[in-house]
Amino acid sequence: MKLATLTGTKRGETDRLLQSVVARLKHDKVRLLGAVRAPDPGSSDAHCESTLSLLPDGPRVRITQDLGAGSSACRMDAGALEEAVGVATVRLASDGADLVILNKFGLSEAEGRGFRGLIADALAQDIPVLVGLSDTHRAAFETFADGMATQVAPDDTAILEWCRVALGRPDLAQGAQQDVSLRA
Repeated sequence: MKLATLTGTKRGETDRLLQSVVARLKHDKVRLLGAVRAPDPGSSDAHCESTLSLLPDGPRVRITQDLGAGSSACRMDAGALEEAVGVATVRLASDGADLVILNKFGLSEAEGRGFRGLIADALAQDIPVLVGLSDTHRAAFETFADGMATQVAPDDTAILEWCRVALGRPDLAQGAQQDVSLRA
């Protein structure tokens, strides 16, 4: 099974690394599918808002909702997340992919929803999957992956090396050190 996780050491690092790797892999003509967190420059409370950019080329789907000032409830818009999952699932079935990249294995996936089915479908088709993972949902992910996942170091070179091996593409990681302009 070609499944890897990535855990950044600083806030937002996983998202930045995945965005950088996506840019590099698109440049190398890898057919990508999935979702990465898109920066939302118009957001006043960016840590509580999340917009996903569906791979390969959109659309962007805001998966959080504004609950008003003072609200402490979960801001996740489950309907919007499931809409994003549906788009990605249809794309996998109709277009296939070389690699699936997902911003995270979060609460929805830990509870058996969200992108969990897409991950399983991709792996069943021998399509490698790279997913962001926080310590909060690590136990649920480990149960899901049953010891079959690899933890990749949080740096571009290590991530691209895993992709190169998983895809059987020796050309991918070449020049990764020189492509600092691709870092978000």
